[in-house]
Amino acid sequence: MDEQLLTILKLCLLALLYLFFLRVLRAVWTEIRGPKVVTATPRRAQREAKRVDRKAAAVQLAIVEPAALKGRRYDLADELTVGRAAGCQVTIDDTYASQLHARVFSRDGQLFVEDLGSTNGTYLNRKKVQGPQVMRRGDRLQVGNTVMELV
Repeated sequence: MDEQLLTILKLCLLALLYLFFLRVLRAVWTEIRGPKVVTATPRRAQREAKRVDRKAAAVQLAIVEPAALKGRRYDLADELTVGRAAGCQVTIDDTYASQLHARVFSRDGQLFVEDLGSTNGTYLNRKKVQGPQVMRRGDRLQVGNTVMELV
């Protein structure tokens, strides 16, 4: 009876180890795969994109730090996503940035920034972003070690 119990316990331990490894592989796979890219835009979104405020369309997000990326500019139209994933409009190679880290979007003629559940957080003028926050020209947005300025 004792040998049978030990065999059962060994099998249970082995099963728990396999479940643990499967969980780790699943977490790594979702991190590597990144966000789903939607290619077709619904008609309503197309109409709203045409009505983008001209003032907001002239606004750009310029990288200030690190020095290797300094000077890169990204036009802000309706929405801009920032992260390491290839599907982001602002792709940054920063180990402290999540795959889909933050988004900058326009609503009612104002620009907002929102953290998308990143691990290390998003900072606007050195303050952690908690929900959508209004951005103005001259504000600095920090994603990982990358600092961008709204110009």
